[in-house]
Amino acid sequence: MTRPLSVGLAGLGTVGGGVLEMLRKNADIVSARAGRPIAVTAVAARDRTRDRGFALDGLRWYDDPVALAADPAVDIVVELIGGSSGPARELAQAAIAHGKPLVTANKALMAVHGAELAALAEQAQVPLAFEAAVAGGIPVIKALREGLAGNRISRVSGILNGTCNYILTVMRERRREFADVLAEAQKLGYAEADPSFDIDGIDAAHKLAILAAIAFGRPVAFDAVHIEGIRGISALDIGFAEELGYRIKLLGIARRTESGVSARVHPAMLPQAARLARVDGVFNAVVAEGDFVGPVMLEGRGAGAGPTASAVVSDIIDLARFRHTPVWGAASGALSNLPSASIDSHTGPYYLRLMVLDRPGVIADVTAILRDAGVSMESMLQHGRSPGEAVPVVLTTHDTAEAAMRGAVHRIAALPTVLEPPTMIRIEPA
Repeated sequence: MTRPLSVGLAGLGTVGGGVLEMLRKNADIVSARAGRPIAVTAVAARDRTRDRGFALDGLRWYDDPVALAADPAVDIVVELIGGSSGPARELAQAAIAHGKPLVTANKALMAVHGAELAALAEQAQVPLAFEAAVAGGIPVIKALREGLAGNRISRVSGILNGTCNYILTVMRERRREFADVLAEAQKLGYAEADPSFDIDGIDAAHKLAILAAIAFGRPVAFDAVHIEGIRGISALDIGFAEELGYRIKLLGIARRTESGVSARVHPAMLPQAARLARVDGVFNAVVAEGDFVGPVMLEGRGAGAGPTASAVVSDIIDLARFRHTPVWGAASGALSNLPSASIDSHTGPYYLRLMVLDRPGVIADVTAILRDAGVSMESMLQHGRSPGEAVPVVLTTHDTAEAAMRGAVHRIAALPTVLEPPTMIRIEPA
């Protein structure tokens, strides 16, 4: 009988427990598909005394994850610690240095240090797998890097954070404000106690940076991603969006442009009939557009023990079968040197909401600024009158250059009749 593949697992949180459960519960399926039994034989975590709800009997325990990587009886190292630096990065470097194939679910690590780790792995001829780093159980990395390998990808976009998607869905369905829904999401476990990485768009940006690297065959460039979160979205904006025929989603969008690769994460208005507009709750979805295959959409649960463990185990099975590809889809010498395109190069329609004093001349002042900036207005909404009081005014534009729109918004915000910072949301095509 073929010797079982020995896995060293660092990190025994929600995902680590899911990996252990899947390898044990589905041992027959995993063994058949891997061509040999797979067993976790060593683990690393901080607290040996904590009751995690699953058995750890018979497993070698390491307080130091770097020591786990040096264990000669470990064949594959799985990093589920999290974080872009510290123990996670040290473990990844140590695993590669010891010639151990590495599986990670760590999007922050791959987004921030992926270029370095890919170079180390290529030099050492060590496989590095990270399917679980983007969109949980959705096999989007395999789809981009392998299933669509013969296509020239022009654009990859998606809903990459389930927390934000849940919040925006509940705000729309129940007409509730952001702060209330966020508090509810925290109680339900959909949002962390400190939700900043999610609601400020950083988590989605980590994932988009990885997808863009694979889609366009170039080293990962997290620092080039334009990032905006959803803190500024109100129930008022969601209501106006529906009236205009749109839904608001936090999107990650990367595309090849004449200026290079544009990568941006921000709230966007999508036509209600668009496929991504109908992805609700905690679900994630990714659309890739290839020159021969056209648009391909993948949808599913983007987080949680089960979906993420599914992706981790998939990588382990691939490595057991000696199936692996270069980290970004091609060897370093074959990667492109496409530059990163600034958000200023973006052109498209915009939604603009203003809270203004209801008095004569206000709209004329606003439209004069838009005219002077070369912004062409498509429509305007204003409900009711309240002389001398604050009222919302909503404008949508035709295609406009980002720099021109930002300049106009800056000038509008300075008007004494505009009572709070304007809300600007980009409108995306279906």
